[in-house]
Amino acid sequence: MNASDRKGQNSIIQTLASLLLKIIGWQIVGNFPELPKYVLVGAPHTSNWDFPVAMLWMFASGVRFAWIGKHTLFESPLGPMYYRLGGIPVRRDRSHNFVDQIVEQFECSDELIIAITPEGTRGKLSYWKTGFYHMAVGAGVPIVMGFLDFEHKHIGIGPILYPSGDIHADFSVLREFYSGIKGRHPHKQGAIELRPSDTD
Repeated sequence: MNASDRKGQNSIIQTLASLLLKIIGWQIVGNFPELPKYVLVGAPHTSNWDFPVAMLWMFASGVRFAWIGKHTLFESPLGPMYYRLGGIPVRRDRSHNFVDQIVEQFECSDELIIAITPEGTRGKLSYWKTGFYHMAVGAGVPIVMGFLDFEHKHIGIGPILYPSGDIHADFSVLREFYSGIKGRHPHKQGAIELRPSDTD
């Protein structure tokens, strides 16, 4: 397949994905920033529906990003499909080593977008996991605030945060932006707080 054919195929995929989003009532808000590398936050994460809506958004935008998911997803019969869609498995019990691996990937790449759900689970937590933040700080890349607002059926891009290294101050910025955004199951949304071990 030559470059012209690929461009035409991508255009068809974008059109179909955009049409599907409209059919199910979703509207894209904002544009992906023209930055070569960044961590893309995906929040809130409360439902299995988050994934297909996010994938449609990715194809509709024409911007491909990698995404991080639990390793058990990739051990299922759908594992090969998840890999093809840009999935990167992670074992939570090895999170610190995984952060270092992602930092290395950023350092070795000219262009790379990695999407992460800080809640890490569809169940409610009393804090956000901070791996995404340490990846951005370690790699020296910004954090872009992506969101899924089920109340208004908006999916898109919010502000860009350049981590200061002061995690408390930076989490205050994240908390302010996401405070009015509701997932499919708002009662399951994790508090945008640091867990006690991250506050020392």
